[in-house]
Amino acid sequence: MTQARPVTIIGAGICGLACAYRLGQLGIAATIVESSHHSGGVIETNKVDGFLFESGPQSFQGSELLLNLTRELGIEPELQFANPAAPRFVIRNRRLQTLPMSPPAILTSSLLSATSRWKLACEPLRRARPPMTEESVANFVRRKFGTEILDYLVAPFVSGVYAGDPEQLSLDAAFPSLAQWERDYGSVVRGAIKSRPKSGGKNGRKMAKPSLCSFRGGVATLPRALANTVAGNLKLDTTASAVLRHPEPGSRFLEVEASASDGNERSISEAVVIATPAYVAANLIRPLSSVLAISLSAIPYAPVAVVANGYKREQISHALYGFGFLIPRKEKIRTLGTVWNSSLFPGRGPDGTVTMTSFIGGATDLEITQHSDLEISQIVQQDNAALLGIKGQPVASTIWNYPRALPQYNLRHGKIVEAVREGERATPGVFFAGNYLEGPSLGKCVENGFHTAKAVAAYLKEVRA
Repeated sequence: MTQARPVTIIGAGICGLACAYRLGQLGIAATIVESSHHSGGVIETNKVDGFLFESGPQSFQGSELLLNLTRELGIEPELQFANPAAPRFVIRNRRLQTLPMSPPAILTSSLLSATSRWKLACEPLRRARPPMTEESVANFVRRKFGTEILDYLVAPFVSGVYAGDPEQLSLDAAFPSLAQWERDYGSVVRGAIKSRPKSGGKNGRKMAKPSLCSFRGGVATLPRALANTVAGNLKLDTTASAVLRHPEPGSRFLEVEASASDGNERSISEAVVIATPAYVAANLIRPLSSVLAISLSAIPYAPVAVVANGYKREQISHALYGFGFLIPRKEKIRTLGTVWNSSLFPGRGPDGTVTMTSFIGGATDLEITQHSDLEISQIVQQDNAALLGIKGQPVASTIWNYPRALPQYNLRHGKIVEAVREGERATPGVFFAGNYLEGPSLGKCVENGFHTAKAVAAYLKEVRA
């Protein structure tokens, strides 16, 4: 038999890269095959006419895990931190209104009616009994707080994080802490208070909320640094087509079929990590397990287009002080929201210019895929112009269109993930990593990659014993 690789990872997105990095720390060499010409998946930073545009995440929460990782990779000096006091906005009646970010702010906000504020204030005084069946985010919020809070606080947040439909999104899968707090304490507010960390570190100081972060060279600095640690074992422009069991009777080894510009190959590995979107993973695993393929295929994805624009500062009447704004679907505006990149982090464009990035589509606007890139860009530019007082065309613009951008943590998602994990356990040597398993944020993806590496290391130790 040809010499087997210890581990093959399919997919060089952030989950696959994090898995390979942690395996390297554990002394296990991993080869990564990636179908595209670059690593990092949708995390890509581009320079267009002097502007720095992000194709995917515009920033990330500076969790302890991620900050430690930047230290290990030697990129900590490149970090940038957004001002945590900068306001966020939500659109109501076609106007920007400050989004309340604390309980006192919510209770005094003009964004909400007195009735909604009263419901929020009274919530910790009541003890609710959650339903026995799985509940959507929309039903949960309506039951607890009413329609207005769903429309103008929760639904825009759901669009910003998941590009999802709150009527379909599972509370347990998407926001498990909220569901747990109500089960344990009968109140979301009481649960949040009782679950808040009281101290951190040896000095007993209160733990600060993680800051919003990026790097001077953009978010892609992180996946690039991870890729550099495994550069010799990273195969770009190499498309895996199937994962198979080695044909020798009783073999524990796996084969990965792949194609590249220089021909086809079939490599042998002790373990294979499939770190691709669920729908790609389904096709890869089908020769080994049709049941796993069916489970993975059941995870829906929402389309999202990312539209980045650069303007001269004098073109825009709004001050653009803050993070940007979210747009409730009730406002009947197609753009989901806009991030003011140059207000968050310096160096996003030439002097005297501003940079903003908008998102459009999602689970509530599947028809966006019927429009051309030019039409989508025009819709976004017109929406922003009306809301921010923008005159004229952008001086730089680009668009990324993802027909299947984000996995949807919809009702029954937890059952699907359980089925995937059960199938994984029944298929020795195969492991799954991806943003459809533990959360879509950059931090959750890195954490998922690390967890997968730990599981692979334990498996190899067991089968080699």
